[in-house]
Amino acid sequence: GMPFSDPEAEGPSIQRSSERALAGGITLRRMFDMVAAFRTEDAATPVVLMGYLNALERTGYPEFVEQAHGAGVDGLIIVNLPPEEAQPLKQLTDRCDMNLIFLVAPTTTEERMQLIVEQAGGFVYYVSLKGVTGANHLRPDSIADQVAALRRHTNHPIMIGFGIKDAAAARSVSRYGDGVVVGSVLVDTMADLADDPTAIPVALQNQIAEFRAALDSD
Repeated sequence: GMPFSDPEAEGPSIQRSSERALAGGITLRRMFDMVAAFRTEDAATPVVLMGYLNALERTGYPEFVEQAHGAGVDGLIIVNLPPEEAQPLKQLTDRCDMNLIFLVAPTTTEERMQLIVEQAGGFVYYVSLKGVTGANHLRPDSIADQVAALRRHTNHPIMIGFGIKDAAAARSVSRYGDGVVVGSVLVDTMADLADDPTAIPVALQNQIAEFRAALDSD
């Protein structure tokens, strides 16, 4: 995630994490340095940055994409970038084989789905509920019809996110998509261990292992 002072689609967990990151001096340059450092140890795992258009507009599209590509970023999710306005950025990301990934919401019409998938690369991010990241009231059965409609418009993998708080929830929605996106619950784990940062990696590994086991249990 790219820290931003007004992350409108994010719930309290991600909002607070952005505040902590900004207060700690995290900038785009430092974020790209982190990606580059990760790439020295792992050249295979995809790195996707998620954030808001403001960061790109401040930096300028060409410079942002150049820095992201140079660091080893594989894709971008720009939450508040409408597909109608995506072409200038997409032209730049296409030149360096960087995927521009879009979100589809429960309220998205099939006509708009088609517009979105025509611009999308990598995968399509299906927002599993109305509201913000980390929200409650996930209803797996309500996802099936909308994802089926989305599949009529694209061969891209469909990742399902928002509101997936535990391994059981991940397993229940995974039958409809090709993967799940988990964020807020991991951010909460890091926040809970803020006074003992050396414990964070093992805690996250264990938590992610629970999700992996649940997804593999069928």
